[in-house]
Amino acid sequence: MLAKNTICVWYDGAALEAATFYASTFPDSSVGAVHHAPGDYPAGRQGDVLMVDFTVMGIPCLGLNGGPGMLHNESFSFQVATDDQAETDRLWNAIIDNGGQASACGWCKDKWGVSWQISPRMLIAAVTHPDPAVARRAFEAMMEMGKIDIAAIEAAVRG
Repeated sequence: MLAKNTICVWYDGAALEAATFYASTFPDSSVGAVHHAPGDYPAGRQGDVLMVDFTVMGIPCLGLNGGPGMLHNESFSFQVATDDQAETDRLWNAIIDNGGQASACGWCKDKWGVSWQISPRMLIAAVTHPDPAVARRAFEAMMEMGKIDIAAIEAAVRG
């Protein structure tokens, strides 16, 4: 059954490849139906993969092979809450090692240009801590990081 709200992600011909990568990388993720174009369209031909139904961590998505006309930017990202350093490292490294690009403060981009925030739960708790001094120290430590280092955030929380 079609979800009432689905995230549509635009790709330049790589929707199935991206969906397959996400399904193999993130828990509770899968590739569903693959829909082929019923006719020619500006970015492809009849029979090409046009849309891919997929799920990322329980969130229904649709990959649309719309062509090169639209590029991703950081105004949209998947934010993934991780439970520990091992999970943070595994997900961050999977994205980077598959042709992605590291950024700052737990952000990275996959090889298709989709932005991801790999954010340990403890980081969110630290930067929203009720004690402003603790939140500031955690925030300042995070601002110096690419991939989040939980031990360094914990040290900043302790002061």
